[in-house]
Amino acid sequence: MSNPIETRCIHGNSDFSYQDVNKAVSFPIYQTATFGHIGVGQSTGYDYTRVQNPTRERLEETVSALEGACDTVAFSTGMAAVSACFELFGAGDHIICSEDLYGGATRLLQTIGQKNGLVVDFVDTTDIAQILARITPHTKALYIETPSNPMMNVTDLHACAKIAKENALLLIVDNTFLSPYLQNPIELGADIVIHSGTKFLSGHNDTLSGFLSCASQELAERVRMIAKTTGGILAPFDCWLMLRGIKTLSVRMERQQENALQVAHWLATHPKISKVYYAGLPEHPGYETNLRQARGAGSMISFRTDSVETARRVLEKVKMITFAESLGGTESLITYPVLQTHNDVPEEMRERLGITETLLRLSVGLEHVDDIIADLAQALEE
Repeated sequence: MSNPIETRCIHGNSDFSYQDVNKAVSFPIYQTATFGHIGVGQSTGYDYTRVQNPTRERLEETVSALEGACDTVAFSTGMAAVSACFELFGAGDHIICSEDLYGGATRLLQTIGQKNGLVVDFVDTTDIAQILARITPHTKALYIETPSNPMMNVTDLHACAKIAKENALLLIVDNTFLSPYLQNPIELGADIVIHSGTKFLSGHNDTLSGFLSCASQELAERVRMIAKTTGGILAPFDCWLMLRGIKTLSVRMERQQENALQVAHWLATHPKISKVYYAGLPEHPGYETNLRQARGAGSMISFRTDSVETARRVLEKVKMITFAESLGGTESLITYPVLQTHNDVPEEMRERLGITETLLRLSVGLEHVDDIIADLAQALEE
């Protein structure tokens, strides 16, 4: 059996040996905090849900199958996964990060990370020379988002993997925007892949989750120890919601990406839109790089309006599209990064990156594309 990704979304690693005693098609929710022991020093393999639970195990195996990972750990949120990732490092360790990064990750590094003694350089990782210039004897990792949030910058993962290998660094890639359906960083040389599972993996805006997928058993064991010790794991019911959402990942990503490309082309021709940031447009500077390392550009678009007044009018006038944080669900969402996702990023840094009051971010959903465009058109009218 070839085990294509569409099948893995539904059946994980396609090991069909599992048989529920009741022939349940939907994997059961093991809504239990603890498990009984079958004898002194004997275990069923499950002792306490913080450590492991059959529903979470099934979810983790499914995500590992999608990412080509040795192992995956499911966390209560995306930020819980990011926080656990940085627990791999200690005081004095140096990390090079994409400068255009989800605002919550930037906040974490500039507060708790700094308190813990981490040394972080934010650089334009689309410029490999900038990465090389920042490497020191204390550098331990490269932390990449591609496409980045919210400016949709594309970093060359092949080049970053080569740098990481030559300098004994961990390559950590946040793959939230493209999902494992469109991009698999471990195949390109990444050591750890991060997901905010709240987004495309869940796909329904109804639960929070995060994942760390590891390329090696040694890393996986360290991550599992961190998860077990800090306790930010995903509860059984949320694991079941995630399993249900992932089953439709392939069809959702295909339709949302198809919609996004049409919306991006429409936005690019609108007189009140001065710039469109979408990796699926040939004029995007990272277009060719994205083609080499991903199977598509996804459904995240950022765009710049001709004025602050236009940006605010769009946010207040959209009807079907919801003005809200988050992304990746069946519903189209529009976000104001300067006040929402990146509000805690220092103003000087926001300005330099282009995260200003005229920038909007759009997560294109599954509605009919004509309705999405019509809603944007009426919101742009004066």
